[in-house]
Amino acid sequence: MTDHFEQDEQTDRPEPEHPARVRSFVRRGRLSSLTRDRMELLGPSRALPEGPFDPPAAFGRVAPVVLEIGCGHGHAAIAYAAAHPEHDLVAMDVHTPGLARMLADAEEAGVPNLRVEVGDAVLFLQERVADDTFDAIHLFFPDPWRKKKHTKRRFVSPTNLDLLARVLRPGGHMLIATDQDFYAAHVLAEVAQHPRFEASRAPRPAWRPSDGFEAKGLVAGRTITELRLDLVG
Repeated sequence: MTDHFEQDEQTDRPEPEHPARVRSFVRRGRLSSLTRDRMELLGPSRALPEGPFDPPAAFGRVAPVVLEIGCGHGHAAIAYAAAHPEHDLVAMDVHTPGLARMLADAEEAGVPNLRVEVGDAVLFLQERVADDTFDAIHLFFPDPWRKKKHTKRRFVSPTNLDLLARVLRPGGHMLIATDQDFYAAHVLAEVAQHPRFEASRAPRPAWRPSDGFEAKGLVAGRTITELRLDLVG
């Protein structure tokens, strides 16, 4: 989830709005010299090659591939990569300072199976990802967009579920975690109307750290809901 960011000294250059769709995020934050240094020094070795996403070319091997959407500072992504060295993981976010911090932490953790992509996950999936690419997709503590007028901005929507169903391999799944009951209900309602997914409550992944938004939610007395969406049909 990337809706609260620290402020530094140089503003990100705004991106043009993509026509005919509603974004599920707001780009915020500024680039410090530390962030720029980390991106320049550590980014190239973990960046995806330009053009269509080719997992063997990106990771140098054939392995199950996972995508984490809205990875924030990357705690969950790094933990997954460390716990599943036989899998490859792409971590995506629009917040450059958070990704820069993740690059530094990933370097310290020594996880060769992690790649980083800065940008809009929907456009990435629409324009660069072929059918049946990912074995799993993770969406942990996304922006819930609690106001009724912002419901259309929530990531889990009929259009995005269609897109996820296309890029997931047969038998693939999606893991979602949220500390907002209304968002969990929203996901279950959307999935109930979608022909390609079945939703169920899931145990909390043992590998996922409990810091960040999960910890804040627990301190605030909120319940963490874990959902698994299985691709069917």
